[in-house]
Amino acid sequence: MLGNFSYCNPTKLYFGKDAVEYLPKELKKYGKNVLLCYGGGSIKKNGVYDAVVEKLKISGKNIIEDPGVMPNPTAKKLNEGCKLARENNVDLILAVGGGSTCDYAKAVSVSAYCDCDPWKKYYLEMQEPDNRIIPVGCVLTMVGTGSEMNGGSVITNHEQKLKIGHVFGEEVMPKFAILNPEYTFTVPKKQMTAGIYDAFNHICEQYFSGDDDNTSDYISEGLMKSLIESSRKAVVDPQDYEARSNIMWSATWALNTLVAKGKSTDWEVHMIGQAVGAYTDATHGMTLSAVSLPYYRFIMDSGLHKFKRFAVNVWNIDPEGKTDREVADEGLLAMESWMKELGVTLNITDLGVTEDMLEGIADATFLCDGGYKVLTREDVITILKESM
Repeated sequence: MLGNFSYCNPTKLYFGKDAVEYLPKELKKYGKNVLLCYGGGSIKKNGVYDAVVEKLKISGKNIIEDPGVMPNPTAKKLNEGCKLARENNVDLILAVGGGSTCDYAKAVSVSAYCDCDPWKKYYLEMQEPDNRIIPVGCVLTMVGTGSEMNGGSVITNHEQKLKIGHVFGEEVMPKFAILNPEYTFTVPKKQMTAGIYDAFNHICEQYFSGDDDNTSDYISEGLMKSLIESSRKAVVDPQDYEARSNIMWSATWALNTLVAKGKSTDWEVHMIGQAVGAYTDATHGMTLSAVSLPYYRFIMDSGLHKFKRFAVNVWNIDPEGKTDREVADEGLLAMESWMKELGVTLNITDLGVTEDMLEGIADATFLCDGGYKVLTREDVITILKESM
């Protein structure tokens, strides 16, 4: 039975080939100083940087550049961004890039005027902001995290070997997001497939939890089937606009909080994957793909009804004459086959994990209680060993 909930998502989206043309409409709502965040410079090679800067200039904005946002944004980089934002009295943070850049922008937005250590306050103690929050806008160039339409922000602290996400409330969600599928065409294939699996796993984390067989599950199954179909086309032809646009749209809806309604949500795959990332700095989507199957096989018997439904409704497994467990097993085998088609990582050894890291990774893994089985530390180590 669906419980009580409220739903609000304040992010305005502009989608399509001409989406950037709407940027000036949004920019006029904010003051003169804009912090422009981006990564390693690929946006300068593919023309996205020029397109965005042109809109900023015709809108009369003073641009403060904050380049060098890494794939796993660090607490050190966050402190640098906060200093820039404060010193320049920034009125808007504009993130141009993928989910990491969007995550970073939101972290700066709540941290720039924080009167204590933001890492401790937001990521260790999970407090909510009680200070000035700088508005954020996004121009998306890579698909996967859904960060363009949610309040999530993941930061890595290399010194403490921790990678932690904080899901802030609607006041921190981007005010607007520009989504042009063509901006994702130049992303390397490895990053494209990592993003696709990241989006898929976001849906799984919400699907395999809580109240089963509600409306959210039907929506989730449709999104998963869309991602599977479109990903197969995109792997063959990364320039397939229809496939890439469907992937982009599905990834946004995978984590804009809609399909979480009525669900407890799990997130244990993310907790294990993020702990792996804290030790290896590996690509986020690949850490998820490496631990997903061992985790789902470990918990499958505790949520057998849903794993059977997943097999039948998402992977078209014929249940005739089979036990529920046989059907569920076939579903995960079909998922594994698709993951191999994508070329995503299927074991943590390929990400640089060694036997001597397992204890530390287990210690860095937060244990969630929203899924079908609450893990122990020893369970995490078992799953990690199966992931090697």
